[in-house]
Amino acid sequence: MNDKPLNVLFLCTHNSARSILAEAILNDIGQGRFKAFSAGSSPRENQKPHPMALRVLHEARIPAEGIRSKSWDEFARPGAPHMDLIITVCDNAAGEVCPVWPGHPATAHWGYADPSEVEGTEDERHEAFRRTLHAIKRRLDLLVNLPAERLQQMALETAARELAHKG
Repeated sequence: MNDKPLNVLFLCTHNSARSILAEAILNDIGQGRFKAFSAGSSPRENQKPHPMALRVLHEARIPAEGIRSKSWDEFARPGAPHMDLIITVCDNAAGEVCPVWPGHPATAHWGYADPSEVEGTEDERHEAFRRTLHAIKRRLDLLVNLPAERLQQMALETAARELAHKG
């Protein structure tokens, strides 16, 4: 494997919770081997990361500076970073028609329930976000610890899809 980090794009519908968590976590634990991004298929106008997502990142001491909600269109434009791996983290985004990604990156789907849809007390909603953060982190810990040969294009897609069933 070369010294260039693998670019990983996490996709979700609104890019406010799960994909934001995944981006922050991978950038924190990626050890310079990975550079994470996130985007949504249809972020709402003026969409921002969910405050509870930012709270659980802060509590876990995972940096979130500069993270913002954005459309996946930003990553399909000329001059956008080339993606090596694209992972959908919600079922809606997995079934949507995606832009054509330059270079045909590896793809995988890691479905997580939407913590922002949990109703209940503040503590119950906080716990949903905390559980989602830990579930994503468990899977990303496995990804960053894959040997270099498993991170080549075709092996990467296979490995990422296998991780959908772990953690």
